Amino acid sequence: MKIAIGNDHAGTEYKFAIVAYLESKGISVTNYGTDSEASVDYPDFVHPVANDVEDEAVDIGIIICGSGNGASMTANKHQGVRCALCWTVEITKLARQHNNANILSIPARYVSQTQAVDMVDAFLNTVFEGGRHQNRVEKIPVS
Repeated sequence: MKIAIGNDHAGTEYKFAIVAYLESKGISVTNYGTDSEASVDYPDFVHPVANDVEDEAVDIGIIICGSGNGASMTANKHQGVRCALCWTVEITKLARQHNNANILSIPARYVSQTQAVDMVDAFLNTVFEGGRHQNRVEKIPVS
């Protein structure tokens, strides 16, 4: 499995924890995020993740900013991206099961690092249900 991760200054410590978790599972991670807590602009770190997901260079993406909103809005500008802003494991699972989300957006200022890692685990291990949800997912892109 290949994952791209991106973050702004609010998500740096979370990214380090998530990357360590993923690498402990033998998962390949491409880091597009900042490794500093100096203020940066989240789109600069989100667009490369979304590009990789859109081009199918990675299986999924993970993005992290303070609220998760700006990062999610940026990622969802890309065709083929279904980025879900999640703040609980249950919402994360539903984003995969019902929406076939391919990027997880984490709000670093609103969840703990432990919750963030648990959400990543849920995102990796939850399967899209298809069926009635497939029809809905197919209606998401704007022609």
